[in-house]
Amino acid sequence: MLTVSDLDLYYGDAQALDGVTLQVAAGQTTAIVGANGAGKTSLIRAISGILKPARGSIRFKDREIAGLPSHVVCDLGIGQVAEGRQIFPTLSVRENLEMGAVIPRARAGARQTYDRVLDLFPRLRERLDQAAGTLSGGEQQMLAIGRCLMGKPDLIMFDEPSLGLSPALVQELFRIIRALAADGMTIILVEQNVAASLRIAQTAYVLENGRVVLSGTGEALLADPAVKQAYLGL
Repeated sequence: MLTVSDLDLYYGDAQALDGVTLQVAAGQTTAIVGANGAGKTSLIRAISGILKPARGSIRFKDREIAGLPSHVVCDLGIGQVAEGRQIFPTLSVRENLEMGAVIPRARAGARQTYDRVLDLFPRLRERLDQAAGTLSGGEQQMLAIGRCLMGKPDLIMFDEPSLGLSPALVQELFRIIRALAADGMTIILVEQNVAASLRIAQTAYVLENGRVVLSGTGEALLADPAVKQAYLGL
């Protein structure tokens, strides 16, 4: 579904991505693992159109999307649950969800999508008229995921979704991600909880200093001695 080839990205003179190449298969979960500053978020932002790469290719469903504006990328079917949730705090839960459906691809069947999101997150149904900024951290993350789903994406990119959540809420978050995957959603998962992300990923890539240094199945990387030492503390 998504192919990234020889991708370079710079912030001024500082290179954030160096020849990154990876593939994301339709209907699978792909984990991207690495230390802080490895280039994970830069890669997500390049795919979503927030950042423009200096070189390389990003193809989504056989269409070149590198350098396209983010709203165009979103309307092609790539959704993002950004780090820090990025909800609209002064808008209600209902209004935040409605904002997710403003792109053209989402307008048809928006009511059915809305009902599906509230079935997935019943706590949001109880708080539809509440200001989003007054929700708990876990509820805000549910809202961020729900808003993304309102855009009817074919591919969802999660950027550090468990950041700042309690252990119980992290378990609930991964249950939701597994449920989306079981429904056939294609997922890219950038997550600080390396062990949990590798357990649910069919494919995984390790980034170091903007380069892919290791790739394989999630199961294989979970058992890899270098990954265990660097990211699992084993």
